[in-house]
Amino acid sequence: MAIRFLNTYTRALEEFRPLDPAGKTVKIYTCGPTVYNYAHIGNFRAYLFEDLLQRHLEASGYQVNRVMNLTDVDDKTIRGCRAAGLPLAQFTQKFKDAFFEDLKTLRIKPATTFPAATDPVYIARMIGMIGHLVEHGYAYQAEDKSVYFRLNKFPDYGKLAHLNLEELRPTGRIANDEYEKESVGDFALWKAWDEADGDVAWESPWGKGRPGWHIECSAMATGLLGDEIDIHCGGVDNIFPHHEAEIAQAECCTGHKFVRTWLHCAHLMVEGQKMSKSAGNFFTLRDLLQKGWSGREIRYVLLSVNYRLPLNFTFESLAAARSALGRIDEWIARLAEKAGSGQNASAHPLADPTRFAEALGDDLNISGALGVLFEMIRETNRALDRGELTPADARALLNTWEKINATLQFQREEEAISQAVLDLVEARAAARAAKNWAESDALRAKIDAAGWSVKDSKEGQKLSRK
Repeated sequence: MAIRFLNTYTRALEEFRPLDPAGKTVKIYTCGPTVYNYAHIGNFRAYLFEDLLQRHLEASGYQVNRVMNLTDVDDKTIRGCRAAGLPLAQFTQKFKDAFFEDLKTLRIKPATTFPAATDPVYIARMIGMIGHLVEHGYAYQAEDKSVYFRLNKFPDYGKLAHLNLEELRPTGRIANDEYEKESVGDFALWKAWDEADGDVAWESPWGKGRPGWHIECSAMATGLLGDEIDIHCGGVDNIFPHHEAEIAQAECCTGHKFVRTWLHCAHLMVEGQKMSKSAGNFFTLRDLLQKGWSGREIRYVLLSVNYRLPLNFTFESLAAARSALGRIDEWIARLAEKAGSGQNASAHPLADPTRFAEALGDDLNISGALGVLFEMIRETNRALDRGELTPADARALLNTWEKINATLQFQREEEAISQAVLDLVEARAAARAAKNWAESDALRAKIDAAGWSVKDSKEGQKLSRK
């Protein structure tokens, strides 16, 4: 089954063909967090799109080798550690730990490797790459003792962002890690130490200093995945200058095309506005969890719109996600009840996962894929209502759901029921047996307040998480 992606570099929808001659292994580099604070939901929108990408490729038969970097030295992390009065490693470790906890909460599959920029092996590789660039005339040490990439030596700079550099204002040299599109100039590869860096520095042929942000990713990507990689992902805000700089550095070092396919995730808005602390609409994952929303509800919202389209995050969308996931939960419960303990599965046409996979194969068309899923839910519920599904049919649909859920990760995790709730359920059963309906209703209300729903059936009371 063909998979197509819209390549940012070419602006064309292209059929995906991996570099691996055997066509089995896919090499992906994804820009990870800068660990100076807790990651926010805009960051996680990108990480979830990358998770969906990996899971769909794996469901399609590929083996994915994905690298996600941790930027633990740059302008922001240095400012943060100095303001906190902590060593850089101690300051960033807190946010690294939090990031990995958040990945688990959102059911994001861990990357194969999480390299940190300050790992000695990558600092050495950065210094080696910068040395190569200087030796071959692509870089130079300036009067301020920093080393800069010579932009006029790489004529393809700007092609990823589709910028006409001749129309933009030249700025000479740029020392900051991040800058605007209008600021086009030679960018820093190695930053000479100054007092603002405190004790953050490494020795190099150009004196004491630290790497620029852009060279970090080029070094880690090529060091772990080789000179050429299949897919590079990130947010649209990474296209310029970060990814442009990565291309220039890597290709001038290796002589090979750095990335075959570039995929970028659009911005996330909150309640129709750009997310910012000043607007009061800036949320980390932890903020939303404290408001009572679950990881899978947040996952649903952040995945529910195609990665290339802006996503407007609202609390109404979280409520809608809760309702949609509830429909899935009820559907699974009905199928499980119908299937019973039998493991035999039929070849029921509603259990065919092909259309779901085809939707995701069209540039990760998640809206189309969810449409297929909810059509399946609607039609099978109708068939159940009419008594048309056999236990083998129900088992086939549950097997198909397992395949779909391996990609979506929406299924509710089984949760232990507290003894207090079990006692309420038992007391309610006794009240119903005694036909004490007022007591039964009061106990139902207590069960409901504890976060559980109880339904009465021929087989007795059935308990489910609200």
